[in-house]
Amino acid sequence: MYNTVDKPCVVVTGPAHGIGRAIAEAFSAEGWLVAGIDTQESDAPCDFFMRGDIGAPAVLEQFAAEVVARYGTVHALVNNAMRTRGGLPDCGWEDFIQAQRVGVAAPYYLTRLLAPHFAPGASVVNITSTRAIQSQAGTESYSAAKGGLTALTHALAVSLRGRARVNAIAPGWIDTTGETFTGPDATQHPAGRVGKPSDIAQAALYLCSPAASFITGQTLVVDGGMSRLMVYHGDEGWTYNQGNR
Repeated sequence: MYNTVDKPCVVVTGPAHGIGRAIAEAFSAEGWLVAGIDTQESDAPCDFFMRGDIGAPAVLEQFAAEVVARYGTVHALVNNAMRTRGGLPDCGWEDFIQAQRVGVAAPYYLTRLLAPHFAPGASVVNITSTRAIQSQAGTESYSAAKGGLTALTHALAVSLRGRARVNAIAPGWIDTTGETFTGPDATQHPAGRVGKPSDIAQAALYLCSPAASFITGQTLVVDGGMSRLMVYHGDEGWTYNQGNR
């Protein structure tokens, strides 16, 4: 078993790419031991990595057991993994349920499995989305999962009081392609740009730090101000187009 007295341990789901990878990189750079699980192979800086589908309870049980056997104590858990399954036009029963398994049930169950092994002052961070509070057409499976995870966050915060803090980060538009966005794509944001995975990673580091020790049960929105921008037809140079409605 690795001695986690010298290095804290963070568990990250979905570290293979995008936001999850940025989170793994940020924690590793700060000297944390990183344990990750993803359906895809990953070269992210994980000290322990397991390939598997977190929508399957047996996979979560195996992963949690491996983490505990290796590190004994968990200082932080970041529930990041999600699977988009669309909405009314293309998402049937099984696809919808699978989105909830990965997006809501898995964070709940992994938290439950690891909670007995949380270090004093441990932190759980759930990566939700601004789609939990606002939507585009055809995103029902994703929005429902993120809404459920948002509610799960404050429920867990109360249940785990005295054992761990539990918070959520709700990203807005976060580009994971490395593209540079200019013009209206960028300037529509009050912050003046599209978000980067590192924006979410730094927020996660903060919430898992002693500096955030009085914060629990909260959702930190990281969207460049977009969810606070009130826009009506004719405002900000924006014109409403009914499209296919």
